[in-house]
Amino acid sequence: MRKILIANRGEIASRIIKTCNELGIETIAIYSDADKDLPFVKLASKAFRVGEPPVIKSYLQIEKIIEIAKQEQVDAIHPGYGFLSENSEFAKAITEQGIIFIGPSPDIISLMGDKVKARKTMIDASVPVVPGSEVSLQSLEEACSFADHVGYPVMLKASGGGGGIGMIRCEDEQALTKAYQSTKARAKAYFGNDEMFIEKFIDEARHIEVQIFGDSHGNIVHLFERDCSIQRRNQKVVEETPSPFISNETRTKIFNAAILAAKHVNYTNAGTIEFIVDEQENFYFLEMNTRLQVEHPITEMVTNLDLVKWQILVASGESLPLNQAEISTHGHAIEFRLYAEDPNTFLPSPGKIETFTYPEVEGVRVDSGYESQSVVTPFYDPMIAKIIVGGPNREQTLEQSHRFLADLQVEGIKTNIPLFLSILTDEAFNKGQYTTAYLTKSVHTHKQ
Repeated sequence: MRKILIANRGEIASRIIKTCNELGIETIAIYSDADKDLPFVKLASKAFRVGEPPVIKSYLQIEKIIEIAKQEQVDAIHPGYGFLSENSEFAKAITEQGIIFIGPSPDIISLMGDKVKARKTMIDASVPVVPGSEVSLQSLEEACSFADHVGYPVMLKASGGGGGIGMIRCEDEQALTKAYQSTKARAKAYFGNDEMFIEKFIDEARHIEVQIFGDSHGNIVHLFERDCSIQRRNQKVVEETPSPFISNETRTKIFNAAILAAKHVNYTNAGTIEFIVDEQENFYFLEMNTRLQVEHPITEMVTNLDLVKWQILVASGESLPLNQAEISTHGHAIEFRLYAEDPNTFLPSPGKIETFTYPEVEGVRVDSGYESQSVVTPFYDPMIAKIIVGGPNREQTLEQSHRFLADLQVEGIKTNIPLFLSILTDEAFNKGQYTTAYLTKSVHTHKQ
């Protein structure tokens, strides 16, 4: 490949550009009016305006993006994550133009993007799934009937999208009744699909995911697991690898299940199989993300591999660089998603970053989408950077994390740094005794 267009923004665009530069590949960035001064625009070989700030008028403009790609005669498009990364129509439109989509096939994206179909597919593959509805719900009455059958609490979920946007926990029929129409409407607005389904809510659960990779020659490997249980509003905030919770026996079983799931759909490129794990270490398929994950750097930290480079090689038709026996892991890594938000309410805190400075420390990687004087606008996810810390073991990694975050300076906006420092001094977290309910049940109040 000689030239790649990056259909994304912020830190992930900068991250992809870094690998492309190392491979001698030219990069084409796209930007909205709100992002014209961000670092990724300057880092790319060339950059093109794609529209006004709202995503529907810029980063979701499929025809405009393809027009730029054709004009620049790019070999491939990398979608990053979010936006169009799991849009099968986008992937299909690209490939029909003779441009390579750096990701799995449109058919797999479509299959796994429909959460109801994904559940059925995993059942066929003999992968355990969370008890839930096997077809999309047709009415509120049907939803209530099913919830009564599996027992409350339940998760009401959008069939067409993941993340915290398309799901809500319902404690009883009153909560489900209240949430049903609004969640359907939100799913329609964000994913273009208002189909809903219900899953039993697994209490005191862990969110464990497995990084998988496949090529067009039938090879599939896993690159170990990530524990993503520290979440707010069903969105991940802190991730670590390896998980401090699961046993090696469970770890092996989860790896086997992830490989089984990937092989069943002939998966290619980078993907993630997500599982919910209960207190007894029973695990259940949650979803398959058909893209690179926000938290991929912790896997890179413990494997010494560049997953974006692997994506590009596999998309070029090459075999995976390593087989399973050749992939090893060492030490521990943890990622903190630095958000422009109030650390108490988790509400976004847009504004100008007056100061953004941090020390250069060995074992710490900062993937940032912003710099001093950058403006965080209200149009996009408020994540401004990712702090990735690696060390020989978990204890030292947590100590290093605390030292670094205490020295990290972000002024002009509110951030969740105080939340991280609070988590790192919490006994339950330090012992690895946390679940997806951690931030809901723990009392973390902070002064900025």
